[in-house]
Amino acid sequence: MGTSEGAAQAPLDLLVIAASNGANLQLAQRFAAAAAAQGLQSRVVDLVALDLPLFTPLAQAAGTPPGLAALQRQLAAAARLVICAPEYNGSIPPVLTSAIAWLSVQGDDFRALFNGRPVAIATHSGGGGHTVLAALRLQLAHLGAHVVGRQLVSNAHQPAKDDSINDLIRRLRHLQPLPT
Repeated sequence: MGTSEGAAQAPLDLLVIAASNGANLQLAQRFAAAAAAQGLQSRVVDLVALDLPLFTPLAQAAGTPPGLAALQRQLAAAARLVICAPEYNGSIPPVLTSAIAWLSVQGDDFRALFNGRPVAIATHSGGGGHTVLAALRLQLAHLGAHVVGRQLVSNAHQPAKDDSINDLIRRLRHLQPLPT
């Protein structure tokens, strides 16, 4: 587990992406621990720790930010993804939107990072959490991902249950990414 920005990435069963360094990072770590308990090799990447600048055409003209290549390698090496993201103003947090935007201008086919890849989505949100998951589901479907039908919504009054996390990991295990 843990965030890794090293050189080439070995094939990975599950990459868990945290789009905040608070409760959603803790939720991501719970997903990684559950995956390990089910015999899957997993890693957590904290998008906040990558400190990518906001994607804009001016930022793009200034060059590729450090950390982006490592993120791209980790996504490419992972058979499956879990994305844990808080709800920001009823939608996807800027750190996640910006990371996807940066990835979209890299290489010839950035959709290959998502296309046919099984993905589970989860949130720990101060708000309802359902609109971030709807927005995320829509974006991931546009990128060609196979988003698991079940999703996880948690908050301070309704914390994530281990049974729900384990069920999402089991569902992901049964889905195979499309061959590249």
